[in-house]
Amino acid sequence: MKKLALHWQIIIGLIAGIIWAVASSSLGWTQFTLDYVAPWGDIFINLLKLIAVPLVLFSIISGVSGLTDISRLGRMGAKTLGAYLMTTVIAITVGLSLVNIIKPGELIDDETRRKNRISYEVWVAEKEGVDLLDDRNMLENLSEEELASIKADLERMESDEAVQKRKETAAQKKEQGPLSFLVDMVPSNIFISLNDNSLMLQVIFFAIFFGLALLFIPAEAAAPTISLVNSINEVFLKMVDMVMKGAPFFVFALLAGTISDMAGDDLNSVVEIFKGLFWYSLTVVAGLGLVLFVIYPGVIVLAVKRISYGGFFRNMGAAQMLAFSTSSSAATLPVTMECVNENMGVDEKISSFVLPIGATVNMDGTSLYQAVAVIFLAQMHMVDLTLAQQLTIILTATLASIGSAAVPSAGLVMLIIVLESVGLNPAWIAIIFPVDRILDMCRTVINVTGDATVSTLIASSEGKLHDEVQK
Repeated sequence: MKKLALHWQIIIGLIAGIIWAVASSSLGWTQFTLDYVAPWGDIFINLLKLIAVPLVLFSIISGVSGLTDISRLGRMGAKTLGAYLMTTVIAITVGLSLVNIIKPGELIDDETRRKNRISYEVWVAEKEGVDLLDDRNMLENLSEEELASIKADLERMESDEAVQKRKETAAQKKEQGPLSFLVDMVPSNIFISLNDNSLMLQVIFFAIFFGLALLFIPAEAAAPTISLVNSINEVFLKMVDMVMKGAPFFVFALLAGTISDMAGDDLNSVVEIFKGLFWYSLTVVAGLGLVLFVIYPGVIVLAVKRISYGGFFRNMGAAQMLAFSTSSSAATLPVTMECVNENMGVDEKISSFVLPIGATVNMDGTSLYQAVAVIFLAQMHMVDLTLAQQLTIILTATLASIGSAAVPSAGLVMLIIVLESVGLNPAWIAIIFPVDRILDMCRTVINVTGDATVSTLIASSEGKLHDEVQK
């Protein structure tokens, strides 16, 4: 009997986890699920993160030290960054187009939108240096009771602990200088960088630097180090294989714990949460689906004749399902590298360079979601954004996505920066909190698939796509 493919095993684990969560919420087993099932999902993410950083370190050193033509590294780097920038702009454009066509914020009842508009005007009136984005004024003829109620709602939103925490993080990021990303890229202590997954870019810099240094010393002196690095790299690749054998069970635990935590012992609470934000969620998912099922595979099929539409998803299925489960590009990176190398046929020298950079700077799904979220929040507050303001969103979302850490919900911090760039209340992120976890899972799939797509394109352009690629 033919063994079931890993991505199908993971899908079964996903479905089983959802069924378990629904059953445990209905039967009052939520605490049991959180105490005895969910921890296995946490263990899985920790194992993947444990492997991710050293795998990136040794695979990049191995790839760079194996180059015979150093000029190829610069050419490949320029291609990689250019391709990632292009896919990000395309994703944001798709998001903006859909949100302007569907107009999810205008599908909320008029009374709620009117109250939201007044709340926005009150916020502008009390905020120095911020002006109304249009000429509409609803503060006239407002009773003192209504005004007091709206101010109280604003204060509650502003004082929300989760909102405050993300606003502080966003403020710190905005205070940095224009070249701060270059400063942040160079580690002062590589051991500290290795200890923090959010500092992956520093690890990448060190690995490239180390690999280049090996190329500039005599071959006989470099040989033992290169041999050791290659051996260690093989060990970490084998660790990925070992962890992935238990992926279906771990994914089951991860989904069961996530949904149970959201639902508690009342499954109806999740249903109610999604009712008010249904159109917003639908717009985000539609945009992500368009990028995932049309743009990425379309580009691959056209550029790489040997890979079919169905083959693209079979090859990347395991990484995509894992990305959905973990909501983390960094945690999924070891599996993404395995899928790209073994299934897509990309040479390890290419994938070890392109994929870690993508997990750090390429956030297509996050960028699309930010664009949709900003326009949706403006629409539900009766704020009409001009074309220039929407272009500002494209620019800011593109730059913000580069700074998004490859961990769950980092996009919310960047969303604050995007909201502030067009003069909207950053505390509005509280409105989309309830559905952010599920949408975060969806957009991580796009982030990971975008990385794999660019990696395959770069390998094809460099003549480094193996003939044994799975069709």
